[in-house]
Amino acid sequence: MVGETQNRAFQLSFNSSLKVDFQGSRVTSDGGLLLVRELDERLGFGQLIERHLNDQRGMNAQLLLTDLVRQSVYSRLAGYEDVNDAERLSQDPTFRLIGSSKIWERGGALTSRLQSFETAVLTQKKNLAGLAALNRELVARAEAIDAPQRVVLDMDSTEIPVYGEQEQSAYNGHFESTCYHPLLLFNGDGDCVAAKLRPGNVHSAEGREELLLPEIERQQQQGKEVAFRADAAFAKPEIYEALEERDVKYAIRLTANDNLERDIAELLTRPVGRPSYKPLVWFKSFLYQAASWKTARRVVAKVEFHFGELFPRVGFIVANLTAASWAVVRFYNKRGTAEQWIKEGKQAVKMTRLSCHRFRANEVRLWLSLIAYNLGNLWRRLALPKAIGNWSLTSLQQRLVKTGGRLVKHARYYWLLLAESHLTQRLFAGMLRKIAAVPILAG
Repeated sequence: MVGETQNRAFQLSFNSSLKVDFQGSRVTSDGGLLLVRELDERLGFGQLIERHLNDQRGMNAQLLLTDLVRQSVYSRLAGYEDVNDAERLSQDPTFRLIGSSKIWERGGALTSRLQSFETAVLTQKKNLAGLAALNRELVARAEAIDAPQRVVLDMDSTEIPVYGEQEQSAYNGHFESTCYHPLLLFNGDGDCVAAKLRPGNVHSAEGREELLLPEIERQQQQGKEVAFRADAAFAKPEIYEALEERDVKYAIRLTANDNLERDIAELLTRPVGRPSYKPLVWFKSFLYQAASWKTARRVVAKVEFHFGELFPRVGFIVANLTAASWAVVRFYNKRGTAEQWIKEGKQAVKMTRLSCHRFRANEVRLWLSLIAYNLGNLWRRLALPKAIGNWSLTSLQQRLVKTGGRLVKHARYYWLLLAESHLTQRLFAGMLRKIAAVPILAG
């Protein structure tokens, strides 16, 4: 960075007018992160870190707790898989500038220090709970800016393959792999509001009450109507009863069986005549009571006949919605966006990188990835112009975060000179204006 001695330029024989120089730590490839850092300042991310995480390293700690958390989170948001890149990123201008003035000249944490921070400091019981609370309050601050009266919650589980003898990893027959099996809860804006890392062999719905019921209570205390969607793994009578007791609307997929198909027998026969190239879709709503249910509930069936297919595609949804059958199906089908959000978490912020031996250390890494995911999603929601507001986090990384720049220091100021590519001066200015309009919430 500043004070770095000028390296000798290299002359290349194929072009006598070309010289190559190395700028070292004065050059960054992640200049777009500064926009996220500006948003995190408006949302009070640093205050949340200090409020929810406990620093027991003593008074002689060289790096602030907030600096270490930001380095861990922002490295994941930039697409770096784990702490192996910490040594290089500690000297990167962007990663220096997103921290406190304490590291502007000295640099960030090296690999060993960041590894110890994540696996020793953050794995303490209070800090592990603090990461979950920090994440939920960060989302809550964004929710307070644009608070809809109706909140839709999507719950799903996913597979995170592991390699080696990691604590509580196990073979899962459904995924046919040795894995962890986390449970995730999203709101309708794509924010991950709750999560739980679980052993690989647990049922998809295990631990659902721990995540879902507190979130329902939190939203209802704010006077919001809550709706819930989930796939067939969550089709359990105790879930229906818990939702009905709390006046929560739901749409949950049911696995087909002979009894259900008997109720729609008249829809399963292909109509006579020449088949249409356009799919033929029929809906039916009826009351149904399984043997394990205490009461009958509404079931919506969707039957699709496709050209060239011998048998129809049949799906069932149990719901307490009063909308028309086609509207119930459309509402349920939007659950697919939750699968896309999980995919973004895996691809963009390396949620699958749970390579520690200890289960608790992997819980910490999952939370750091999810906080990075939420920061990226809040950037997308609150700062991006409408034209690119539907970009995936991977696209944001590749097109906006990965913006090259050169740091220059004068007597009183740092100048970060960014290359103008996808992130243009006009786009940068527009996002800064949107971020400046985000209200600073008290507390």
